[in-house]
Amino acid sequence: MFIDHIRIYAEAGDGGNGVVHFRREKFRPKGGPDGGDGGDGGSVILRVDPAVDNLKAYSYDPKLVAKRGEHGAGNRKHGKSSRDKIGKVPPGTVVYRSNASTVSEAVELERGEEGIDLEPIVDLTEYGDEFVLCQGGKGGKGNWHYKTSTNQAPEEHTLGTEADFGVYYLELRRIADAGMVGFPNAGKSTLVNKLSHATPKIGNYPFTTLHPNLGVATIDGREFVLADIPGLIEGAHEGVGIGDRFLGHVERTRVLLHLVSALEEDVGQAYKTVRHELEAYGHGIAEKPEIVALSQVDVVDATQRAEKVRALKKACGRAPYEISAITGEGMTGGLRALRDIIVGAKAEDTEKAEMDSKKD
Repeated sequence: MFIDHIRIYAEAGDGGNGVVHFRREKFRPKGGPDGGDGGDGGSVILRVDPAVDNLKAYSYDPKLVAKRGEHGAGNRKHGKSSRDKIGKVPPGTVVYRSNASTVSEAVELERGEEGIDLEPIVDLTEYGDEFVLCQGGKGGKGNWHYKTSTNQAPEEHTLGTEADFGVYYLELRRIADAGMVGFPNAGKSTLVNKLSHATPKIGNYPFTTLHPNLGVATIDGREFVLADIPGLIEGAHEGVGIGDRFLGHVERTRVLLHLVSALEEDVGQAYKTVRHELEAYGHGIAEKPEIVALSQVDVVDATQRAEKVRALKKACGRAPYEISAITGEGMTGGLRALRDIIVGAKAEDTEKAEMDSKKD
């Protein structure tokens, strides 16, 4: 089961209380205040882990709860601080804070007409990235802190502070160099399977791919990562079919590989429909560089193929690549075109980072 969007409840631990205590010994009946401090409560921290592929673990237990700190004790004994609660997430996880404070309230807002208000708070993209989701409370002070020359038996102490808590939403957006888009059964899964060791389920019916698959393509000694995105249909940006959330997986890519199957009756309309969904979704996806390819060319005859190429060229404004993942035809040219765009984009990012560092 692949989970890329989930609601969780997180609660850090409150701080332990400082205590009021006085030292009482046989020969020191008035030994003075010695109430110890409370320990700090544990925080809830999200950490990007290379071993985590999706958010499935939170479907079984959608709670991250840290323990509170222990209370102080006599003889200035400090209460034990609690360990932080670590929530492991995959790279590409976007975290949203909900305006709901409890899960039941979040469910009511989700079902209501007004809907739930989500605020993006962090984007975790690199292995090892951490984010404190809920800060643990601080331990209180014992009464020994308040002893003065005029107050030898203070009763003052402080309680531990309350910790953060709330409802959060985690959304996974796959990190890949290139994202493949197109209608269901455009041949995307077959292509990923051919290029790498990925083994997505392949079938001859819509929505075979129910979650994004990543594959590694190698051309001329260079590697780059492709994301096989579930097939789009008309209205996908509004959640029709599998839904618009899968489009989020291509937001981070540097280039799109737009596959149009030679089996489509009207390849030009198929291309335009997917382009419309990309433009309607927004978030800069439609502005990304695009490589257009007529896929599955091995299943049509020469006359049909020529007609499809002409129609697709008219729709997209340029000659499409003609490829077949089964026979390997046209694959080298298409992969090189993707590679060149990816390499160029990475070079621009490096140059920009160097310029920014010089400014600092």
